[in-house]
Amino acid sequence: MNYAEARVYLDEISKYGSVLGLENMKELLCRLGNPQDDLSFIHISGTNGKGSVLAYLSTILSNAGYRTGRYISPTLFSYRERIQVNEEKIEKESLARHVTAIAQAIEEMKAEHAGNPTAFEVETALSFLYFKEKQCDIVVLETGLGGALDATNVIKTTVMEVITPISMDHMEFLGDTLEKIAEQKAGIIKPHTTVVSACQELEAARVISRVCKEKECILKIVNPEEITEVVYDIQKQQFSYKAWKEAVITLAGSYQIANAALALEAVDALRKLGFALTDTQVYEGLAKAAWKGRFTLLATNPAVILDGAHNPGAAKELQRSLNLYFKGKKLYYIFGVFQDKDYEEVIRLTAPLAEHIITVQTPNNPRALPADRLKEAVSGINPSVEAAGSIQEAVHIARNLAQKDDAIIIFGSLSFLGEAEKALENEENYHG
Repeated sequence: MNYAEARVYLDEISKYGSVLGLENMKELLCRLGNPQDDLSFIHISGTNGKGSVLAYLSTILSNAGYRTGRYISPTLFSYRERIQVNEEKIEKESLARHVTAIAQAIEEMKAEHAGNPTAFEVETALSFLYFKEKQCDIVVLETGLGGALDATNVIKTTVMEVITPISMDHMEFLGDTLEKIAEQKAGIIKPHTTVVSACQELEAARVISRVCKEKECILKIVNPEEITEVVYDIQKQQFSYKAWKEAVITLAGSYQIANAALALEAVDALRKLGFALTDTQVYEGLAKAAWKGRFTLLATNPAVILDGAHNPGAAKELQRSLNLYFKGKKLYYIFGVFQDKDYEEVIRLTAPLAEHIITVQTPNNPRALPADRLKEAVSGINPSVEAAGSIQEAVHIARNLAQKDDAIIIFGSLSFLGEAEKALENEENYHG
């Protein structure tokens, strides 16, 4: 296959959805020579903040001279963003070559009735092949869904697990209580490793502590009381954590301070594991870390924010950030979400703050909630709402309504944020 043919293949298999479980993944990787066994991993699970913590840690490690792979999903703009080494996207030629090998292995599996891997499993295998080819020193890997049965959990060579805040999400797959969800998230923990956790709700904290004791792991937990000297700003934020003084991050959002503190807790643990990370390299890596779609400022006058708040935990943080940065300002929302999310709670947390809300249907996804149904759900909390026929139309409406001191907040499913940014760029050529 060439690159275009490989992309068509990946798009085709993505139509078949995802399945939890490791059997297909193990079989596929075995046929590919188990490339993951030649790599070392930092494995990240949790509900919110995984991507931001991955960005901090991978940027710090690559800044310190480690050849660092990172695997993320979903991405906003380019498919190749999912698989990166030192922030460089996978090359088209490498993607095509590895997808060709994976497709051949899958055909053999089908012929032998040995399973049929999903798109996420194929992408995960692709990342492992590429990271091995690039001889990565370390790979920072986030789970796709849950932990215990997630395709990424085939790895055995983890040096550290990082668990971000756990909240209610994907209940149909992971369980209907925080404790059950935490059991799944803690399923990535391997025996005799170091585990670094955010400060968790009591039920989740108990699960993580118990699993660490059972597996004889070292557990380090962020202490929020040691996050001090916080300076919030939409373009540059500053804080101190334990011995780390006046650390600067450029990622906005009230929650980013806690995410960065979790990354610093992980840095301290990595140093004890033998990683050579100087203070300067760590501070520079934190400041350089970028993560689009997490309270990202795209424009000013009016301010335009992109945020992937698609579940109640993320919506609560979005609510806090809006009150922090835009208190007293008129807020105009562009909002789209998947129908299998707890969107009613997201609406309850965020809708009261808006001057006006424009609902959209996230494109090209069978899970998307239609804009009219989302409008109906929003109207019970905030009657100033309308449904747009497209993302471009929604952006046009919001730009016409917002004055220079107002803010436009584009949020919900990550899957439409990239298109929303393109719509902003196209706005001056849009005629309705």
